[in-house]
This record gives sequence, structure tokens and C-alpha cells, in this order.
Amino acid sequence: MSKKYLNVEANLTLILEEHKNLMRQIDFEQVEKIIPFLKSADRIFVVGAGRSGLAMKSAAMRLMHFGFTVYVVGETTTPAIRRGDLLIAASGSGTTKSIVQSAEKANKAGAKVVAFSTTQTSPLADLSALVLLIPAAQKEDHGKTISEQYAGSLFEQSLLLLTDALFQTIWSETEIPAEELWERHANLE
Repeated sequence: MSKKYLNVEANLTLILEEHKNLMRQIDFEQVEKIIPFLKSADRIFVVGAGRSGLAMKSAAMRLMHFGFTVYVVGETTTPAIRRGDLLIAASGSGTTKSIVQSAEKANKAGAKVVAFSTTQTSPLADLSALVLLIPAAQKEDHGKTISEQYAGSLFEQSLLLLTDALFQTIWSETEIPAEELWERHANLE
């Protein structure tokens, strides 16, 4: 194997080790508190910017597979949020302007807001009924004290992993067969 591929292997090992370390720092009892919010929501809206937004779209897909009515903020077919709905917002810093504005509008409409963030002290946290803390580096933390990865990579990756773990947790509490979930999978691809 050439040296360049060993570098890829070493970097994948680094990423996986960072996630193992992060996992030991997450308060999973706190994270599980989102489940009642999900189950009681009339509809679920997800929002995130950049790679966090992509992770939230992935979460929306899994929630849709489970049978929840889910919308991605910013899509042309996303309706107005209202009382009884839930907005799940992801922002490492909790200061991303568009995410904070979405949370403000959700609150004004009477919807609940749950945030994934690296901090519990931010404008987004102040607007949220629940903040799920992911102790990862923020995108502008270039000191590499929390993560060796570029920018907010650890946070963005953990969003995908945590939301998949939440889906798996909810699914394991049911007896819904995978075949039933699959019936909701996109079939126009």
C-alpha cells in the first residue's frame, strides 16, 4: 500500500478516535429528552446551514421513514410552522443568523425549538426549549484544541451519527419491521 493511502487510513482513524472521545463526553440522558418532543409534535421542521444542514436533511429523511411529517426549512414546499410543531435547529456556535431567525419565527408561531449546539449559552440556546450539547469544536475554532479536523467537521459528523442513533433508539422501542419503513423510502430516484 502506498504512503498516501496510509495517510487516509491514519486520518480515518483520527476521525473515529475523535468520535469515541466525543461520545464519552455526551450526556445521553439529555439527548434522549428530544424523543418526547418528536413524538408529540404535529410536524417536525429541521434547519441547519452548510454541512450541518446536510446532516439535518439526512435526519429528516430518517424521521420521515419512521412516519413523522417532516419538512426541511428553505425548501419550496415547506409550509408555515405553527403551534404544535417542532423545529430542530443545528448550529455549532448557536449564532448562525439564519438559524437564529428560524428559531425566533418558530417561537413567535408557538412552535417548540430544540437545538443541537456546542454551547448552551447563545442566542439559539435562549430560544430553545431543549439544547442538546455536542462538545465539539465550533467552525471558527482553528486552534485544534478540541479537534484535529478542519473547522466544524466533528460537530457536523456527530449530528449525522447522533440523529441516526436517535432514530435507531425510537425504532428499537417499536415492533415496526424494516419492510414497513422501506415502503416510505423515496421511489422516484
